[in-house]
Amino acid sequence: MLQNLTTITQFIIEEQRKSHAATGDFTGLLNDIVTACKVISNGVDKGELIGVLGSAESENVQGETQKKMDIISNDVMLKSNEWAGHLAAMGSEEMDDIYPIPEGYPRGKYLLVFDPLDGSSNMDVNVSVGTIFSILRAPEGVDKPTAADFLQPGTTQVCAGYALYGPSTMMVLTTGQGVNGFTLDKDIGEFILTHRNMTIPADTGEFAINMSNYRHWEPPVRRYIDECVQGKTGPRGRDFNMRWVASMVAEVHRILTRGGIFMYPIDEKLKSKGQGGKLRLMYEANPMSFIVEQAGGMSSTGRERILDLQPNDLHQRVPVILGSKNEVERVVGYHSEG
Repeated sequence: MLQNLTTITQFIIEEQRKSHAATGDFTGLLNDIVTACKVISNGVDKGELIGVLGSAESENVQGETQKKMDIISNDVMLKSNEWAGHLAAMGSEEMDDIYPIPEGYPRGKYLLVFDPLDGSSNMDVNVSVGTIFSILRAPEGVDKPTAADFLQPGTTQVCAGYALYGPSTMMVLTTGQGVNGFTLDKDIGEFILTHRNMTIPADTGEFAINMSNYRHWEPPVRRYIDECVQGKTGPRGRDFNMRWVASMVAEVHRILTRGGIFMYPIDEKLKSKGQGGKLRLMYEANPMSFIVEQAGGMSSTGRERILDLQPNDLHQRVPVILGSKNEVERVVGYHSEG
């Protein structure tokens, strides 16, 4: 019965009541993000029925080919969050510069950054995709932020979350008080709390990495993966399984539900392109690291904690190694040994 269930709106409001300084702005902002994710979920579900599969014949700021749903999802996020007065500006992986709140709308005290459709190439083959978002505070007294105002370390995040569009649609959130998961009941149009206080086991037997880049990896990463692949006959003395979905949302969600380690490390191929990594610090690494750490896991570049990094660009890329604490610590240890 619905009266015995906790909706995401109820959960957010009850969390807000724990803070005497709360004004309701944050709750309103999260509700707008939830609405946007419901709209995107509907588009992902219908796919070719409404003609949203395939390439849009355009590129984003990173030079990546955009899918039709990349553009649609980006527009949904912007239009759902620009009008209510909770935000001062937004930043998107799909846009070169920040998106200021249009004239005529009130401006709020928060900044929103997002990857509107992570893993969008998976849509064409009917594999899980998702939306990643992070909420920051705008600097005091700033109602017309610049890109520089977004460049805050991950430790300053007010909230991070993702929506997963898979066999069911889920929303996973943290505000720094643990991690909770909500499943969309499409019959009533509400996200229902189904995964309370999600935690990541410290140990794991699963790793996720793009093995096709093996020849480009640095020695510490090769050493770790070699040991996993050798299984019972190697120095670890036990077997590991490999997973790779090519959607960070799907990879992190698996880790949250049963443990594991996800790696997209720096390699010689990325270095030759002048890139500091594959994944974006602001749109992917920071929000996912916040979620993973709040669930008891660990997140690192291999050399330093991701949440401590000082961003230097809105679209900065970084190496990412996150998941079950003991395995991430082992990879970090291999990096420190040189």
